[in-house]
Amino acid sequence: MIDAADDNTGTTSPGRVHAFRDDALGYDDATALVERIRRREVSPDEVLEAAIARCEAVDPTLGALAFTDFEGARARARTDRDALASAPLAGLPTAFKDNVRVGGSPMTMGSPAVPATPSDADSPHVRALRATGLNPLGTTAMPPFGWTAATERQGGLITRNPWNTGRTSGGSSGGASALVASGALPIAHANDGGGSIRIPAAVTGLVGFKPSRGRHPDEVFSRSMPIPLISQGVVTRSVRDTVAFVSAFESAHPPVGLKPLTGAPPEPGRRLRIGLVEESPAGGPPDAATSAALRQTADRLAELGHEIIPTTAPVPASFRDDFIAYWSLLAMSTAGSGKKLFHPEFDPDLLDPFTVGLSRRAKRRLHTLPLHLLRLERVRRQFDSKFGDVDVYLNPVVAAETPEVGYLGADLPFETHLEHVSRWVTFTPLQNVTGSPAISLPTGQAPDGMPIGMHLSSRRGEDRLLLELAAQYEAAFPFARIWE
Repeated sequence: MIDAADDNTGTTSPGRVHAFRDDALGYDDATALVERIRRREVSPDEVLEAAIARCEAVDPTLGALAFTDFEGARARARTDRDALASAPLAGLPTAFKDNVRVGGSPMTMGSPAVPATPSDADSPHVRALRATGLNPLGTTAMPPFGWTAATERQGGLITRNPWNTGRTSGGSSGGASALVASGALPIAHANDGGGSIRIPAAVTGLVGFKPSRGRHPDEVFSRSMPIPLISQGVVTRSVRDTVAFVSAFESAHPPVGLKPLTGAPPEPGRRLRIGLVEESPAGGPPDAATSAALRQTADRLAELGHEIIPTTAPVPASFRDDFIAYWSLLAMSTAGSGKKLFHPEFDPDLLDPFTVGLSRRAKRRLHTLPLHLLRLERVRRQFDSKFGDVDVYLNPVVAAETPEVGYLGADLPFETHLEHVSRWVTFTPLQNVTGSPAISLPTGQAPDGMPIGMHLSSRRGEDRLLLELAAQYEAAFPFARIWE
């Protein structure tokens, strides 16, 4: 399970870490596991016990779990066995990210500033997710408040990439991605306010789908955002698992103002015009390995019969600065209103350097915020019309290969951290502002075998189209697996 060399110093050198083996979970994706439970080959409690054993095996190395509730999950598997088995996702074990309210579990937002006090009740999103039949065994690690793209927290708490433990697992849903990529869980909750589903999926070899706004209820603290950003979802190992989750979730929470996705066909019904974006909205090409993976993905889509059209991102040059300004405003709100937003005993003195730095940046530039918000709102309103006759955009998820642990460390000086994250995360925030769907697919690999994710996006409401295209690609060009 752990392909890493002991260097005789009490530490382990970087290597792959996974938990795939011949137990109740086996090597199956979530869809195959549901089918096996339906056929009574395995039961929800057997699958849960396998997941607990796998988490206990790999998490000491990966650091992906924030809190565990193994006994609560076991109790649900015993007492609700028939109900779980008959639900759409059949009692599959999962975990929630540490920024949604789960009854009986703490929600700390990845920060010591938020006390680890168990929540009184589930949030609306958590209730809808439970209704799919998923059985949570704990919560997953994230960076403080999800501001950055690596799951590293104060005090040296690091979530490592199972493909190479010396690399970041991405963020902010890095804990979820590490557990699913390593095989400890078949599926896990994730959410995305600037790439936080798509980035960790890209660097851990998973499928990361950010749905259109309207497909899920919002958490309380995201409802007051001047421009809504956060989308809820999951990370999975196959496109069909993502489709199965979205379909199951819609049975508990019908989408608002959008067509349902239930029963999405396996591939597009027509030839698509795919806009190939080789430079980020912030300017500049990606690194050599990422560019090579992008060209390979475009060539493969052309082989599938789609038309590839070189183009530029449909976004103004000011977008990067506008998004950072808004990002800073949200951090300022977190620092100033944490007691109201998260917990009465929120302690701003325990905030990490990056949150503090973003907040101070916003305070210094308050007079510019109205212009930044106006321009972001204009992007949101005009995005769909900018497509013209292009159906889908293709570009990398991030601008370079997966960085080493520490590149986005929790204790970095603010300006260094901001420069690093702004240089690496250049493609994904656009769809958060516009509310449009996007998906990360693990279509490429770097020379050292690390996954490289490619990004497909479309107009708001065109979720089905993206999933059809993703399923068609996966069927023709299967994704690399960590155990191979």
